[in-house]
Amino acid sequence: MSDDVRDKIDGFRSRIDEIDCRLVELLNSRAQLALSIRELKPQANLALFDPKREEEIFLRLAACNEGPLFADNLREIFETVLRVMKEI
Repeated sequence: MSDDVRDKIDGFRSRIDEIDCRLVELLNSRAQLALSIRELKPQANLALFDPKREEEIFLRLAACNEGPLFADNLREIFETVLRVMKEI
């Protein structure tokens, strides 16, 4: 592999590492907001789990997706995100 190709790969990997850290930050921000909502739901007589809201999330994600991920990929990722959010 040429040095030029290796440098490009290293540059892409560095950018991926930065994005991964931003994703962690955003997921933690999302978790904090979800915890805030969880605290308020009993006061509003709302169930902790709302399947309709989850479906709205999946539809919104599919609508804002410009690829290259497929809508099914995003749904799979966010099903995991939502499952973890319920566990915290």
